[in-house]
Amino acid sequence: MESELVRTILAGIPRPIVLISADERVAAMNDRARQMFGSAGIGRHYITVLRQPALLDSVEMTLRLGQTRSIRYLTTDLTREATFEVTSSPIEDRGRQGALLCFEDVTEREQAGEIRRDFVANVSHELKTPLTALLGFIETLKGPARNDPKARDRFLDIMEREAERMNRLVRDLLSLSRVEAEERVRPSTRVDVVALVRSSVLTLRPMANDAGVRLIVTGHEDPVMVPGDSDQLVQVFTNLIENAIKYGGAGGRVTVEISVLERELAFRGPGIRIDVIDQGEGFDPVHIPRLTERFYRVDSHRSREKGGTGLGLAIVKHIVNRHRGRFRIESTPGQGSRFSIMLPTS
Repeated sequence: MESELVRTILAGIPRPIVLISADERVAAMNDRARQMFGSAGIGRHYITVLRQPALLDSVEMTLRLGQTRSIRYLTTDLTREATFEVTSSPIEDRGRQGALLCFEDVTEREQAGEIRRDFVANVSHELKTPLTALLGFIETLKGPARNDPKARDRFLDIMEREAERMNRLVRDLLSLSRVEAEERVRPSTRVDVVALVRSSVLTLRPMANDAGVRLIVTGHEDPVMVPGDSDQLVQVFTNLIENAIKYGGAGGRVTVEISVLERELAFRGPGIRIDVIDQGEGFDPVHIPRLTERFYRVDSHRSREKGGTGLGLAIVKHIVNRHRGRFRIESTPGQGSRFSIMLPTS
């Protein structure tokens, strides 16, 4: 079955292809298939090459009955786990039945589906708790606490907090959706980053005072213009400073440092760096790679108590990506944390 024409055709197909002759031996493979099964498989019986039971069953059905079969094939190489959808199609081989296997890599599609399922599950979980509380208190207010003013006031306060928690979650979900939709389009309007940072600090200073935290701004004071969306950048700075006050304020001080960079290696050009530094408890660096995932929390109970939705750093990451910047996190247990934003000025 193998000829120069067959080899040329198989080499031009951008998917792993395995050709099995009527005598049940591997007649040809393209380069992508060789990477999966090894080049030594040509000429051997397909059972010794393919090995995977579901894959062998599909080939057998194709060879015996001339049926086209599709199955899912899982494999692991040195770098990743991969999922393939494999179609086994009948072909003519000198008047007898052969089989052509085509492997389609659906790993990214599977991962996207898993992310969607996890996202729906997380949103459902986050909404279920406050909704359950609201329904329970409403039932109580309509029944045993109907004529109890003290209980009514206490329950209404709790209901207000739970409703506000749901409102924050929905607001952050909408914000994340908008940011993701715009992420590929870099802003063209030039804005003064220094002014935006100082505006965010001014807005949050009362919150810092109430928490007994000194909020300090140091470094560059002159205007620095960057291509940016002022509302989104304010959202980034507000989120990071507010988090530092809430979770790192135990140290009594939060510092916002502004530095101008003549050449930042991350984007090989001039830029500006904003560091939000706290002296709080810090956390194990093992969490850093996952902190920008949706709903990931170092301490779930504490985050919910503080009013966190688990979406703030995911929003920050997408906004910074839209501005072609870099977002870095450093932390040491007992020594506080540093959240850094680097933005190109050109």
